[in-house]
Amino acid sequence: MSFSYTGRLPCTYPGCPFTFKSQHGRTYHIRSTHINSNAHSELDLGPDFPDLESTPDLTQAPEQFRGQWIGHPYLTGLPCDANGKFLPPGTQPAPRAAHSATPDDWSPFESRVQFLVGDLLYRRVEMSASNVDMLMDLWEIFMDGSGVSAPFRSHQHMHAVIDSSPLGDVPWQCLTTGFSEDITRDAPNWQQMAYEVWFRDPNEVIRVMLDNHDFSGQFDVCPYIELDVNNKRRWANVMSANIAWNHCDAIAMSHTDTHGAMYCPIILGSDKTTVSVATGHVEYHPLYLSIGNLHNTVRCAHRNAVIPIAFLAILKCDRRYDNDTNFRKFKRRLFHASISAILQTLRPGMTSPVIRRCPDGHYRRVIYDLVAFIADYPEQVMLTGIVQGWCPKCTASPNNPLAASGPRTGALTDQLVQLLDSKTLWDQYGIDNDIIPFTADFPRADIHEMISPDLLHQVIKGAFKDHLVTWVCSYLRLIHSESQGDAIIDDIDRRIAIVPPFPGLRRFPHGRRFKQWTGDDSKALMKVYLPAIVGYVPDDMVLCISAFLDTCYIARRQHLDEDSLKTFDTSFSKYLQLREVFRTTGVRPTGFSLPRQHVLTHYHSLIQDFGVPAGLCSSITESRHITAVKKPWRRSNRYDALGQMLKVNERLDKLSATRSDFVARGMMPDGHRPPAGTSFLHSHLNEHSPTNGNQDDSDEDEGPVDDNVLGHVVLARSRAINYPRNLQDLAAQINEPDLPILAQGFLADQLHLSDESMPVITSKVNVFHSAVATFFAPSDPSGIRGMRRERVRSTPSWRGTGPRRDCVFVTEDDEVPGVRGLNVAHISLLFSFIYYGTVFPCALVEWFTRVRLDRVTGMWIVRPDFIRNRRNKSVVHLDALLRAAHLIPVYDASERVPLEIESTISLDTFKAYYVNKYIDHHAHEIAF
Repeated sequence: MSFSYTGRLPCTYPGCPFTFKSQHGRTYHIRSTHINSNAHSELDLGPDFPDLESTPDLTQAPEQFRGQWIGHPYLTGLPCDANGKFLPPGTQPAPRAAHSATPDDWSPFESRVQFLVGDLLYRRVEMSASNVDMLMDLWEIFMDGSGVSAPFRSHQHMHAVIDSSPLGDVPWQCLTTGFSEDITRDAPNWQQMAYEVWFRDPNEVIRVMLDNHDFSGQFDVCPYIELDVNNKRRWANVMSANIAWNHCDAIAMSHTDTHGAMYCPIILGSDKTTVSVATGHVEYHPLYLSIGNLHNTVRCAHRNAVIPIAFLAILKCDRRYDNDTNFRKFKRRLFHASISAILQTLRPGMTSPVIRRCPDGHYRRVIYDLVAFIADYPEQVMLTGIVQGWCPKCTASPNNPLAASGPRTGALTDQLVQLLDSKTLWDQYGIDNDIIPFTADFPRADIHEMISPDLLHQVIKGAFKDHLVTWVCSYLRLIHSESQGDAIIDDIDRRIAIVPPFPGLRRFPHGRRFKQWTGDDSKALMKVYLPAIVGYVPDDMVLCISAFLDTCYIARRQHLDEDSLKTFDTSFSKYLQLREVFRTTGVRPTGFSLPRQHVLTHYHSLIQDFGVPAGLCSSITESRHITAVKKPWRRSNRYDALGQMLKVNERLDKLSATRSDFVARGMMPDGHRPPAGTSFLHSHLNEHSPTNGNQDDSDEDEGPVDDNVLGHVVLARSRAINYPRNLQDLAAQINEPDLPILAQGFLADQLHLSDESMPVITSKVNVFHSAVATFFAPSDPSGIRGMRRERVRSTPSWRGTGPRRDCVFVTEDDEVPGVRGLNVAHISLLFSFIYYGTVFPCALVEWFTRVRLDRVTGMWIVRPDFIRNRRNKSVVHLDALLRAAHLIPVYDASERVPLEIESTISLDTFKAYYVNKYIDHHAHEIAF
């Protein structure tokens, strides 16, 4: 077959001879032919196979940085042997001496199947003991006469096998304490009680964590300074920040035997959590530990990078003692004394290096250091010994939080305590001198320095949900009558309820009227709130919230450089200026004495000290509550539940460590993919397994991705049924008469044919109800390598609520940043066909036209594109799609949203739409 072409723009890929009529044509060609190609398969599949995923699945995520890396000159993390002797450069790590030297020995499990079943039932499914017994009985019945037994005889057998694993075994211990002063006969009950603190040796926990092979490649052995190609500083993980570097300087100067050692910054976190209100307000107070050597993506992905090391005592007494000064003083002292006692085994390693094996298999001499503490504001008050309402980071008065002030340090507090009386300390400096922080017992530790930024409680739930959203409602009720204000708020809720669906977006079908707000609820509201209030509040209020959202989304990125910090400062300064609209309108007549907003003035320096805030956010510990506290509690019988919860955590750690050991020995695949034996490719190529599309209702394949993959978009695994396989018949059934000619035009562009040489598509056509986009988005919930996956849908029936046709970003020009280099399209159909042995995955899309960048919301506005009163449609290659896009209607301020409009039809109802750059952080970085 001979091809001819008449274009004028040459392909920029070396050696490619093709030229193109337009920039977007060249871009489509490059993305579909040279980059992330799933169009040209080397397999002879025959004409009847549906779409396949042929993008390589074993390559690293695309490198996002090119610049200069400067490691610390003294604490360099040099490898050594098991005795601490440094190794010559280039020495490979010795093979891991596992508990079994045989590469196919699955002990303590009998086989791979027994391990996988045990891991599935205990960790993933969390099956009850009685159901495990029933399943094993059914297994035995099914296999009767075959000579094959069930993997376990009973749930006791399964638990015993898991318990017998020596890996990840850090036993729980109990510390008993109580009121240490003389107790009188009529002393209150809280003085007479003994309090139990359950804990694990943190030194052993760190040993297990450092020895985890899963963290290899996502681990820093020394602090570093990262410079971009323009020689500007860049901050990301804890080891890229100032505190790690400065503490290493201090260690190297005072302990010369640490030169060449690996610096191990210790991160702590604590927060009370309630597991049941109905059965007596059952609370627990876990203490978590992580290390700063791990990359933020690992810590946020919860791959055993945050470990519960203690359950602190929660003191309860009669109501008459709630405000008793002695009782409150005892609670705080017990809190600090408990943490100090738990951490004592780390103290020797803070001055003399200890030998530890690291994720890459090398031994290193390790020096410990207390660096960060993750806590919400009430916990910060308890930790730092400040008065409620004051800042734990500076001495600014709550009455004038923006006034110039100095940093709050442990040394300053000690000096003030020696010079001033308790009342002066309390009133003028916000210091409670009855508290001695646990950090006083450890070298280089300063509790004020350790307090890290908390995006969840300070920014998302605090400044946004508790403050700004509440202020808007107060303004509406203040300006209008109470009833009219409530009617407007109801319409705002309606606007939020009809927002089009989006992968992973939490919906508000009945507005915001529910009592228990979670962090995820607040995050979801941030994504869709701004367009809903336009027209009901002054433009300055919309601009204020837009500036705050920009400030928040910049702070939540996984990488920040000097330019990003300047942009952050600009957005935050703009917010502070526009915030005055709430004072002038009477919503906040007394001003803004708000600790959770005041702390944002410190974020610039906190980012330089700790790295990006997302890596040390309390959302990490709150998410860990689910697996370490709430789920184990639900698995208990509720009687003396803590002991059962500790055993669950212990078994989960053993399973995780055992899996890591099997992976390290090459007995299981890396990551968290299904084991070898179930062909991933075959499931995509099996023509005999069409579905009705209902499997696409599942969201299980959305979210973080731990596999090594490149960014790409691929069709669903199975085609949908009840569609004609002929292109002309398909066009008639879906009422798209132009589909055949559009598909021929697409194929001609792909083959670089002239307009006179239109190819004919004769192969069977496969229709799909979804496609999966995988892309690098480390600022959003992602895998340990920063990859994320979302499912883009085009289905006539979505969970019984009507059709769902998602929107996507289509790359128009890779060289133009932001929305100007992208087009927005509405997917009408996902399909594939074969032409001369090549599979072409496609999308029939309806185009939108950019209108303008809206001055008030800061978002682009688009409108449906028409040609001669008909929607402008095209067929595009799947590789031209970047990822899902989210559109929100531009509402008419003079009309209320009709009740008959639902989220499923909102994309076909309104005249214009905002391109929602707040739907996630990746969108915020590209949709500007």
